[in-house]
Amino acid sequence: MPFKDIEDLPIYWKDHEDIAMKLYERFGAEFDESKIYRIRFTDLLEWILEIPTFEGKREESTEGHLEQIQARWVYEWRDNNPS
Repeated sequence: MPFKDIEDLPIYWKDHEDIAMKLYERFGAEFDESKIYRIRFTDLLEWILEIPTFEGKREESTEGHLEQIQARWVYEWRDNNPS
């Protein structure tokens, strides 16, 4: 199946930065740095699984993946909200 553009490429658990970018696109300024670090992993997991191009499975998630995604999301927020 050919991909229309880069936005159509599948995302997997190892793609921490891509997942973080999708979460930032979804939530934008709704979550600042301190709120991102207070997100429960159960909520974060559900939001990741809702990403249309995400191909990972729930049972493949690890605390390490979720921590990395959370940290990358903070970096994405900082890049888009310079102080």
